[in-house]
Amino acid sequence: MAGRRRVPGASVAALCLLLVSLVGCGGGPAVDAARAQVQSLLDRRAEAVLARDAAAYARTGTRDGFDNLRAMPFADWSYRVTALDRTGDTATASADLSYRVEGHDRAPVTTARSLRLSRDRDGRWSVDSDRPARESGQQLWDQGPARAVRGGRSLVLGVGQPDGKLRDYAELADRAVPAVSDAWGPRWSRSVVVLVPGSLEGMAGLLGSPASSYRGIAAVTTGATGADGRAPADRVIVNPDAFGLLGDSGRQVVLTHETTHVATRAHTSAATPLWLSEGFADWVGYRGGDRVPAEVAPELAHAVGRGEVPGGLPDDEDFGFSGDADHLARAYEGGWLACRLIAEHWGEERLGEFYRAVGAHEHRDGAVEDAMHRVLDTTREDFTARWQNYVRTALT
Repeated sequence: MAGRRRVPGASVAALCLLLVSLVGCGGGPAVDAARAQVQSLLDRRAEAVLARDAAAYARTGTRDGFDNLRAMPFADWSYRVTALDRTGDTATASADLSYRVEGHDRAPVTTARSLRLSRDRDGRWSVDSDRPARESGQQLWDQGPARAVRGGRSLVLGVGQPDGKLRDYAELADRAVPAVSDAWGPRWSRSVVVLVPGSLEGMAGLLGSPASSYRGIAAVTTGATGADGRAPADRVIVNPDAFGLLGDSGRQVVLTHETTHVATRAHTSAATPLWLSEGFADWVGYRGGDRVPAEVAPELAHAVGRGEVPGGLPDDEDFGFSGDADHLARAYEGGWLACRLIAEHWGEERLGEFYRAVGAHEHRDGAVEDAMHRVLDTTREDFTARWQNYVRTALT
């Protein structure tokens, strides 16, 4: 037929071989080879970090950042390449960095990183930069040379902080651990890792959030909830700007509060309302102190003085950091008084049982009500009315 030519069999075979060759040059196999080479490079880089071998680290690329890691007590450090975007002799690798702090992390912490790479004339890849992935928070060593101070029950890691100040944090944390165990019980790690960046902005960088979200917040705790004690890591992250404004007792309350979150992590789940988790942590923080309720809950006391008794227990939305500071304070104070009521009326042991019972539920709906019925032998309506009267009485 017109317009068609029969191609000889030998030519067809040659054409097929050519197509296979072209695919090999620009398609999957070449990318896979480069990815394997980059993975091998990062494996050697990880070995250098663990060995604290600056020369071996430099042979894998830029030495920037190595000195920031020197004081970090790593038990494990590894990369896993998840994607490679290559253009000629340059590439960007997406990788999961997994690391474990010796003596504290039961399982590795994993964070996403973005690494820029280049290839020399001999075909060897090297690392030009290693930074947090776009939506991941910084690690402490991304902010400068990290320093480590070990306490008896704590590890304090800081950037831009003198050793003396880091030791002060360790002493606070060392006092917090037994205080939490006395209130919650001994079945937790009984140790805490505290991160102290150089500023509020440093804290926000570690959390991957705007600094405005944490202005006035002295510290927060990060970690996976509901992990049955197998959470890889909890970190207490300090805002040194706000923390520095507190007196000695206030600093101890804050570190004890955050350490309580570490201890209760395995029994805190999506079913646990914030009034209970934050209220319990405040209750442990203030437990044994000599401050009267109106001193601990000044914003709620002012509201009660105006005749404004809360209509119900605080909602999770009331604990948002970006809202009204007075409203946030009243939410924390209301949760604290709810837990204080349970401890005084039903007993401290029953308060711990109630916390665990709520967290054991798979869903939020009905969790508090069921735990109140089974542990406290009351209803939510009765408890709320009792709490409102307790707030009124305690703060007037």
